[in-house]
Amino acid sequence: MFTSRPWLVSTPCPYRLPMNRRPVTLMAPTTTSTTQTKPTRQPPQGLDTITPCLWFDGQAEEAARFYVSIFPDSSLDRVVPSPTDYPAGKKGDTVLVEFTLMGRKFTALNGGPYFHLNEAVSFIVPCKDQAEVDRYWIALSAVPESEQCGWLKDKFGASWQITPTRMFELLVDPVPLRAARAYEAMMDMKKLDVAALERAADGR
Repeated sequence: MFTSRPWLVSTPCPYRLPMNRRPVTLMAPTTTSTTQTKPTRQPPQGLDTITPCLWFDGQAEEAARFYVSIFPDSSLDRVVPSPTDYPAGKKGDTVLVEFTLMGRKFTALNGGPYFHLNEAVSFIVPCKDQAEVDRYWIALSAVPESEQCGWLKDKFGASWQITPTRMFELLVDPVPLRAARAYEAMMDMKKLDVAALERAADGR
């Protein structure tokens, strides 16, 4: 079969159930009662809006707990066991984890070894001062060779941009030369240095 995305053919869906294991829907008996009301179905927690889903190979819960321990206003919301065997695990294994980081909902999926996190997607962490930059950098960075321009990679392969809010302000400075100087200084840094960015913008 021809397809422009061959992985759709060769890669099993982490949620897919075998044909003989799929649930069967039974038709409810008809009724003429006028008092019967249709039950209201609530969306799963955290899935009522666009929600990032991170793919892991058996590390979803470990990663979620790690991230929740680092950021404020964060929580581990729900751990979902698989109701049946699936390509990346067995019945009862954790298949999905819902968690919150800095007030934003995330999910983590144990999808198996088929895909890996990479720099094509990263998460910007706004920092009010250098102390916050330093704290997040120490807590998250696990791959020194991936450190560049405020970007880092953690031990699970996820990429983060640890960015002081002052950097955003300098990039839109009304004086173009100041913005250019700050930008050029940033490009030579690994962890961003707020004081050094200020000096660069000033031409010092």
